[in-house]
Amino acid sequence: MPITSSAKKALRASDRKAVFNLRRKRVLKSEVKNIKDLVKAGKVEDAQKSLPAAYKALDKAAKMNTITKNHAARKKSRLAKAIKTASAK
Repeated sequence: MPITSSAKKALRASDRKAVFNLRRKRVLKSEVKNIKDLVKAGKVEDAQKSLPAAYKALDKAAKMNTITKNHAARKKSRLAKAIKTASAK
């Protein structure tokens, strides 16, 4: 447990930020999972339509340092590639 007042304040700030980070990660994971499920089901058009929502979630998480920028770029690339290979079949 923190002893000094500045450490106590830092702990409170960290707890507040953790709530936002968890919320962002939850939205991010649900969007990515939605696209992956649509691709598996063969609904490529629906997956293509929900791709901007996943991009938005990834970009927001990267902007607020919830995930790194490279992590977001890699996820976006892999999602687009998965849709493209599924549409080619």
